[in-house]
Amino acid sequence: MSFIKPLFALAIFFTLSCDAQQTTSGPLEITEPTQASDLVPELVTDELSNPWGMAFLPDGKILVTEKAGTIVLIENGKVVNKEVSGGPQSTTRGQGGLLDIELHSDFESNKWVYFTFASAEGEGDGAMTALSRAKWNGSSFDNHEVLYKGSPNTRAGQHFGSRIAFDAQNHVYFSIGDRGNRDENPQDITRDGGKVYRLNDDGSIPSDNPFVNTANAKTAIYSYGHRNPQGLATNPKTGDIWEHEHGPQGGDEVNIIGKGKNYGWPVITYGENYGGGAITDKTAMEGMEQPVTYWVPSIAPCGMAFVQNAKYAGWDGDLIVGSLKFSYLVRCVIKNDKVVRQEKIAEGIGRVRNVEMGNDGYLYVGVEGKGLYRLVQK
Repeated sequence: MSFIKPLFALAIFFTLSCDAQQTTSGPLEITEPTQASDLVPELVTDELSNPWGMAFLPDGKILVTEKAGTIVLIENGKVVNKEVSGGPQSTTRGQGGLLDIELHSDFESNKWVYFTFASAEGEGDGAMTALSRAKWNGSSFDNHEVLYKGSPNTRAGQHFGSRIAFDAQNHVYFSIGDRGNRDENPQDITRDGGKVYRLNDDGSIPSDNPFVNTANAKTAIYSYGHRNPQGLATNPKTGDIWEHEHGPQGGDEVNIIGKGKNYGWPVITYGENYGGGAITDKTAMEGMEQPVTYWVPSIAPCGMAFVQNAKYAGWDGDLIVGSLKFSYLVRCVIKNDKVVRQEKIAEGIGRVRNVEMGNDGYLYVGVEGKGLYRLVQK
């Protein structure tokens, strides 16, 4: 295909030298709940408009990012500060704004909090996704610094990503969507967009990143060939980074992120153009990864969390994914890195923007236009 850069051939060679391709277990039917029928959403607060990300502090308080640019502090179910100071200055453009928030994996000792957001700083007109961090002082943030800024800026309003996750070695992973430029960004490792990135926690490039010795590559890239990843979570059992991304019209994917691997967009996809018509006739190709599972039609996934230390019997290790389109959560039952069953939960809750495990063993759900909920027994 004409948009694949010559460098892509080198990237394919690298990918083929990595682990064997995954095999997909989807699409699976999303069934009515078998064990979750006694769970109901309990409103925590309705004083939120578009709760994009959330982070649970050790003292029980919750930090929530609003897409419009503010950070909200919640304590005992009440909003105690609607505009926490010291965080990033984001730009609201289409799907972009203030996006994810995540505590450093060693937060209790270092107090670092990480953000992704749309930023207008740097080359070009418009905005691009950035990663930053700041220190939490108990009521606000200090020492805010940008660690990575995608380039160039673009006036496109779609596909900023973005989520954040940490691995056991304190590497920080974050995602940037293809920014609507599907024919150039995802398959070209010299360009930002359509990628999952990996940095040391101070923003430096890990020496074992896959493309550190590749000429002209963006050396922060860890994987590529993504469309619009709005889910990123660390599997507590394996330590692997799991990701989900929006397909165009069908073809939403869940992937296990591997070093240097190519996830295929838009060369292979289970989706089609909006309004119909094939993007490609290929759903698989040598050197490109298959998803763990995928959805046709699209559920518009946003936010994901692994269940751990939970109050839901038998759920530990399962993956919970939010649906913007259908206003429910999907419980993905995981066995040996495969999705073996999917169930709808919290049907009718609203457009799910994020889902996270709270410190109290409950799942918390951010819902556009409605606020923050947690899932409790009836």
